[in-house]
Amino acid sequence: MPSTRALASNGLEFVADDMAQVDRVIHLRLSSDVTLINQISSYIVGAGGKRIRPKLVLLFARALGFEGPERFELAAIVEFIHTATLLHDDVVDESSMRRGRQTANALFGNAASVLVGDFLYSRAFQMMVSVGRLRVLDVLADATNVIAEGEVLQLLNMHDPDLAVEDYLRVIRYKTAKLFEASARLGAVLGFAGASVEESCADYGRSLGTAFQLVDDLLDYEGNSQELGKNVGDDLREGKPTLPLLMAIERGSPAERDLVRQAIIDGDVGRLPDILQIVRRTGALQATREAARLEAAKAQDSLVLLPESLARDALLDLCVRSVERSS
Repeated sequence: MPSTRALASNGLEFVADDMAQVDRVIHLRLSSDVTLINQISSYIVGAGGKRIRPKLVLLFARALGFEGPERFELAAIVEFIHTATLLHDDVVDESSMRRGRQTANALFGNAASVLVGDFLYSRAFQMMVSVGRLRVLDVLADATNVIAEGEVLQLLNMHDPDLAVEDYLRVIRYKTAKLFEASARLGAVLGFAGASVEESCADYGRSLGTAFQLVDDLLDYEGNSQELGKNVGDDLREGKPTLPLLMAIERGSPAERDLVRQAIIDGDVGRLPDILQIVRRTGALQATREAARLEAAKAQDSLVLLPESLARDALLDLCVRSVERSS
């Protein structure tokens, strides 16, 4: 009997074949008569990334026995929505680097990036209609609305060192986990799953997305720029009160608390080395990683209603990979 890890590896191999089909759909649907749209959308989609969201669509569809071509279209749709959010986020955050390359806004300008993000959103909705499933429209319309709310909430929380942890987690669930949730749910919709199974799939996506973002937030203080593909300390520069900083404020000495609080208020990375020492000394990074592990465990527990399969094993393994990564 092969090990779970071996089964998961095989499962990811067949998803790699499916992802090649998704890439074909992406390149076909990116086409526009406007040259600049082609340039920017191809630039950011071509930057790669982990593509976890489309993989969730494919894995859950497979786990529930659906192998129709609609799964490729829906996987491409969630990647387009994700890419649109990246374009908008980088403009709002004034980011200059993502995935080891210049951001689109740094290269092409803010206005062009925002408008191409809008193009990707509208193209995604054109594709949803072509699938011909009202439930698909319902899931993705809800997701895009919640994501927009999350982006506004994050903007309101900028430079606030007194942000409650629950309010920080709410932003994660809206801004990041919602599209993970929708991607998993879409696989269940394709597989004509019952309500309880669909909700379990959605629970998996929500928990995995939360875990994934928690790790992203800790890597801003634990990783290095070359591995991350972005500048270490970007979250602090943008004044984002993420969990590592909130934990450091809670656990630090009065002087350390004052330093971290003021850095969040000012968006000041001038004392980043000192802040890195504080988040390490207080155990804030370890606590954040543990919070991510708890979310990943919840995601794994959500798979109990799925039948055993390579796809289910790959989903179990994805929880571990997402939490224990260093980039």
